[in-house]
Amino acid sequence: MPLFVIVRHGQSQWNLENRFTGNVDTPLTDLGRHEAREAGILLKDDRFGIGFTSELQRAIETMAIILQETGQTDLPIQRNAALNERMYGDLQGMNKDEAEQRFGAEQVFRWRRGFTDRPPNGENLADTYNRVIPYFESTILPCLQAGKNVLVAAHGNSLRTLVMKLEAISPEDIEKVELATGIPRQYNFDPTTGSFDLLPK
Repeated sequence: MPLFVIVRHGQSQWNLENRFTGNVDTPLTDLGRHEAREAGILLKDDRFGIGFTSELQRAIETMAIILQETGQTDLPIQRNAALNERMYGDLQGMNKDEAEQRFGAEQVFRWRRGFTDRPPNGENLADTYNRVIPYFESTILPCLQAGKNVLVAAHGNSLRTLVMKLEAISPEDIEKVELATGIPRQYNFDPTTGSFDLLPK
């Protein structure tokens, strides 16, 4: 069965600084590059047919490092803004602790983890879902249906929407899902049923 692997980019500079990053194009830290190398080591025995990233450098570099570790630097890669991190609006660049002091911890949690709560002038997770999933269904899924192993390097929230779709997670339960930086999440795709089976870590 085709393999589908998603990886959240390694630690970025604004992750390190505990800021809301959103679609600001911040680079990886040295730790982030190390996390990407570790992801590549975990995937070294897997051969991919195509890769997908967002248009943000932290995802692009994470993909490049993984492919270097796996010896697949010639893998065709498609970049698309549909996979970009959600836009956090007025929160972008703000320290998360400062945001909690200003708006309250409960409100910040709903903005970060909830499905429908929208930060001021930003996207909620539903907005992100509504751009990621159509791209997945029109562009990524056909590659799996054609029998290719697929690797995606993207972002916490854009990938949470994919996890929500693939694992049939409800809007209420997606609040509990957190994807760590640089840790591959792997699925077997069954072309007959169209189902995705999460593989053990």
